[in-house]
Formats: sequence, C-alpha cells, structure tokens
Amino acid sequence: MQQVTKLKEIEIFHSPTHGTLTLPQIIEKITEFAHASPHHQYRIIIGTDSQKHNDKGIDFVTALVVHRVGGGGIYFWKGYTKKRPYTLKEKIYEEALTSLDFANEFLFLLKGTPELLHFDLEIHVDIGEKGKTREMIAEVVAMIKGSGYQVKTKPESFGASKVADRHT
Repeated sequence: MQQVTKLKEIEIFHSPTHGTLTLPQIIEKITEFAHASPHHQYRIIIGTDSQKHNDKGIDFVTALVVHRVGGGGIYFWKGYTKKRPYTLKEKIYEEALTSLDFANEFLFLLKGTPELLHFDLEIHVDIGEKGKTREMIAEVVAMIKGSGYQVKTKPESFGASKVADRHT
C-alpha cells in the first residue's frame, strides 16, 4: 500500500484556480482555503463522470470539490481514458469504484492533516431516478454506504454530474 501511495502522491490534478498540482499540494491548498474562513462548515465531495468520444475510448474524470457551506468552494480534477467498450452498468460501476478508490487514497493522505479529517466526505454518483440509471441506484448506493461513505445521487450529485462532467 505504501508504494501505491507514493505513486498516487505524484499524480497530476488540475484546478481552474491553482493550475496543475499533486495531491500533497492540493492538501496544502485545501488547508489554506479552510484557514481563510475557519467558522464555516466544509464538505469534501468526490465524484466521477465519463463520456464516450467516438472510437477514441471513454474519458473518465474524477473531481475533488471542497465546498465551504454558504461560501463557495474550490475544486480539482484528474482524468484518464479507457479504450474498451462499456455497457451502461459497467460504466456506472467504473465511475463509482474510481470515486471510492480515490476517496480511500485521499483519506489516507489526510491522516497527516488532522484538521481536515473532520470535514464531511461525500461521494457523488451520476445516477438518478430519471433515465436508464434508476435501476442501479439501490446497488450503487449500498456499495458506497457499505464502504463507509455518504452518497448523493442526482439531482444532489453535482460533484459528478456538474463538476466532473465539465471536464469529460
């Protein structure tokens, strides 16, 4: 696990506010953001969305959003492409598992920053009562809750359906 953590720490993320960053740099930016307004409540939101691009594959984008409740937020994102066909169910599970994996890794890295560990952490999934994904809600929500995380679906899942979607 430690070797995997070292590799993930050098992954590159993007931010419209702060440019290109690694995970340790993101944690510094989140700490600065929280210290700038310590009286607010904060939520950390992780969501993944995907988009098929013809024969080039499917782009997956994971967003890390820090929401200052009642006072805006900042976000960071990273992406990857898979060049294999996916059914809708496989694609939704890939999105959810990518968010879960990143949430676990991010919490592991936050252990060195205890003041951020008290933030609420939510996983946002791009599924909802309307459309083809409604049949998967119960199983995907159960999987995420069973992993110990709060989960939001559409229309409350803006981390996936709005922020990550912006970069797919």
